[in-house]
Amino acid sequence: MRLLWPMLALLLAGLGGCATIDFDAPKEESYAPIETEATRLGRWVTEFSGERAGQSGFLLVPQPLNAMAFRLSGAGQAENTIDAMYYLINADKAGLLCINSLIEAAERGVRVRLLLDDILTGGYDRGLLALDAHPNIQIRMFNPFARRGGISRGLNFLGDFGRLNRRMHNKAMITDNQVAIIGGRNIGDEYFAAHEVANFGDMDVLALGPVVREISSMFDLYWNHRLAVPVNLVIEPPEEPFQEIAELRARIAVVLQGVDVARYERVVDEIRERERVHHDQLSWVPYDLVYDSPDKADKKLAAEAETMIPPLRDTIMAGEKELMIVSPYFVPRSTMDGFQQLRDRGMSVKIITNSMAANNHLVVHSGYAPSRKPLLKMGAEIYEVRADAKVQGVEKTGVARSGGTLHAKVFVVDREELFVGTFNWDPRSKNLNTEMGIILHAPELARPLAEAIMRVAPERAYRLRLDDRGKIEWVTQIDGEEVVFKKEPDSTWWQRFKVGFYRILPIKEQL
Repeated sequence: MRLLWPMLALLLAGLGGCATIDFDAPKEESYAPIETEATRLGRWVTEFSGERAGQSGFLLVPQPLNAMAFRLSGAGQAENTIDAMYYLINADKAGLLCINSLIEAAERGVRVRLLLDDILTGGYDRGLLALDAHPNIQIRMFNPFARRGGISRGLNFLGDFGRLNRRMHNKAMITDNQVAIIGGRNIGDEYFAAHEVANFGDMDVLALGPVVREISSMFDLYWNHRLAVPVNLVIEPPEEPFQEIAELRARIAVVLQGVDVARYERVVDEIRERERVHHDQLSWVPYDLVYDSPDKADKKLAAEAETMIPPLRDTIMAGEKELMIVSPYFVPRSTMDGFQQLRDRGMSVKIITNSMAANNHLVVHSGYAPSRKPLLKMGAEIYEVRADAKVQGVEKTGVARSGGTLHAKVFVVDREELFVGTFNWDPRSKNLNTEMGIILHAPELARPLAEAIMRVAPERAYRLRLDDRGKIEWVTQIDGEEVVFKKEPDSTWWQRFKVGFYRILPIKEQL
């Protein structure tokens, strides 16, 4: 045994190092075009802005079907460029609809740049190469794996853990450098009310005006970064690229002809036709676009990298009355003292997160659970979303019986300042992943959102409290009656066992 562990360590290191990525290989720099006012979207934004020219407008997009409609509509109207960066794109209904919209745009002559984090691309190499083979589509992988398939990919992760553990969690889609949509959604069925089992409650922001150029500048910073590697330098290019494109389009066409996909696409198209953005829907408000430097994903540069933590902290600490946090993965290890400071100043602290049964990552729940009693004792309010909470839109897409999981990353300060983005309230978002978001100085958005959350919480979430013995109780409304649970509601013994097991593992900083 004394020899086994060093040998295993050497084996893993070897597997991580046998194949390497040439991060310094030459690649062409490219940037978002500046003068796009003459495009169809440019003309629309100019006319739409009117007297608000020079200001930025924002629309909150909590409805998943609207979020999909905006993405497909943007791709359909693009004339010059589409820039998209995502942590995850699935090859399911929603994912293939989005990919197909990018291909159709490229066929019209639109330049498409797609930046993907490489953590969840296993099995997609052939499709990625086929897309990149299109003359108008460029794909880069952020912090890619050297080994691509099966067990070798997993061993590569273990052998090169220090590098591959840092991921790009950003999410943005920018069309013609005129309109952008950012927020918490990746691209997959569960983000757009299309999953048969569980769908995510999430939040995006549609943006137009000068802020879009700032978002494009962020995209360019990541796109041209050393860690963003052209996919054909990561995966061996095909011998017949045009054949790969044709085969990919054929595979997508077969899937999109399926009954369930056609039904979903029809619902989204109806929303695209019906839900036009009106001038009075937008809020023309001051903002701060915040994001981490891509250097944060480089272990050697991370310590000196600029991050979004300072502006987030400043916004919260400037509050006087209330902090409301909505975070699906809430692990407040380094912020407990900060919560106590806010409570000592008389601020209300409200936390909305997932219950054990609703959390799609039980390991994260293991990091969150120990914080509940200390938070309740200091007077914070905790609400845990129920697993049977319905996500808007599922009744239209035919998956109305699917469950719900919170995925939105939002906080509201004094019901005047509102943050929407990719940042989870956990050590991973703070220390390991790159994140982005926007702070809107907008009482007209923050107040109604906070009121809506607290209005639905009694029936869609459990409010936690301590009983006379200091034990946690979960309180909710079911059919108009108050119901009290003495243990994690709707959870199984196996779920509770796994959470208890995860709690003893030394993994808290990885959550």
